[in-house]
Amino acid sequence: VQLQASGGGLVQAGGSLRLSCAASGRTFSTYVVGWFRQAPGKEREFVAAVRWSAGSIYYAESVKGRFTVSRDSAKNTVYLQMNSLKPEDTAVYYCAAALRIIVGMIRVSSSYDNWGQGTQVTVSS
Repeated sequence: VQLQASGGGLVQAGGSLRLSCAASGRTFSTYVVGWFRQAPGKEREFVAAVRWSAGSIYYAESVKGRFTVSRDSAKNTVYLQMNSLKPEDTAVYYCAAALRIIVGMIRVSSSYDNWGQGTQVTVSS
C-alpha cells in the first residue's frame, strides 16, 4: 500500500489541524494504521494507531484527549484531528501501515513497513 500524508502547516498554540493519510493500492480496512512524529534532534515517537478490524484505537499519553483518529472508508483515508495544539507538538508527522502487528508492538515504529512521506506541523507560541 502507498501512503500520502498531507494537511500540515503553521498554527498558533491552541489551534487545530487535521492531517490526512490517503492510501492507494489496497484498502485500509485490513491494516493497522499508525501516526508517528519526529521533532528535530529527537527520535521518532508514536502518536496514535488504529486497528480497524478490532475497532481498537491507541493514543500516546501526550496527545490523549486532544488528538482523534478517524477514517473515511469511501476515500480510503485516515485522519488525525489535532486540537489544542502545543508548541511541543511541532514535528514532522508520518502515517504508517502494516497488515499484522501484535498488540504489544503497535507503538513501535519498526512494526510498520509502509510509510508516507511526512508532513510538517509547526505550532507557534
